[in-house]
Amino acid sequence: MRILLFLGTNIAILAVLSVTLQLLGIESILDEQGVDLDLYSLLIFSAIIGATGSFISLAISKWSAKRMMGVQLIVQPKNSTEQWLYDTVTEQAQKKNIRCPEIGLFESSQPNAFATGMSKNSSLVAVSTGLIQHMDRDQVEAVLAHEISHIVNGDMVTMALIQGVINTFVIFFSRVIGHVVDRVVFKVQRGHGPAFWITSIIVQILLSILASIIVMWFSRKREFRADEGGASLAGREKMISALKRLKETSQAGQLPDEMAAYGIAGAKNKSGFKKLFMSHPPLDERIQSLQSQD
Repeated sequence: MRILLFLGTNIAILAVLSVTLQLLGIESILDEQGVDLDLYSLLIFSAIIGATGSFISLAISKWSAKRMMGVQLIVQPKNSTEQWLYDTVTEQAQKKNIRCPEIGLFESSQPNAFATGMSKNSSLVAVSTGLIQHMDRDQVEAVLAHEISHIVNGDMVTMALIQGVINTFVIFFSRVIGHVVDRVVFKVQRGHGPAFWITSIIVQILLSILASIIVMWFSRKREFRADEGGASLAGREKMISALKRLKETSQAGQLPDEMAAYGIAGAKNKSGFKKLFMSHPPLDERIQSLQSQD
């Protein structure tokens, strides 16, 4: 559960930053002598705004996930299950030499869990009530190990870096396209008219959505790596068993669409073009990958 919320937040932040800078007139630095775009300044401007949008999304990822999913943190365990969860995550974090993440529970009939946060030592691991109800402790242990592996691998930070680069080119090309539309279609000779700003924002949002294909491809690759990390930390058979159990319960209630990519199971499998937007590989592929590692 870590990608779609990040992407949605990132796109929204980029749009807000762009509109704000346009209203303040800061983007006038991109218009060289009021005639042509200053491409060098545009590239620097795009990199600054792109990185800002990405890292703001990363900085608030833990807060927004808690709010959206209604995560209840386990500060003082209230029962044996919470104590076991707390002890298991603490032990796994110690084995990987990271600070113990915040640990929480959220209400959902679907067996799921997610990890998020700005750094390895400032993270959150949360599990659904459905995970506790439908899995045995060996399977839950493997799921927790999978999420700890995401943290140890620095997946959120790496994704933020990739997203920052993608944002840079999205902003750059949206402004170039806006400039061409302004000059060619609306025949504006100097400065920029409303068409430039409107076109730039629309194209920026569309390119951000298309560029998410790259992020989703990255996400699918990282899921295989997190499965391997979970298998190393909890045991390969436990990890395989957990994935098989997720497959068995995949018809249960899904997480909200904006949070589906944050979960260990991801969203429902898609086909055709929609498959490019899947944050997780099919469970069968993940199981087969682990089984082949003899």
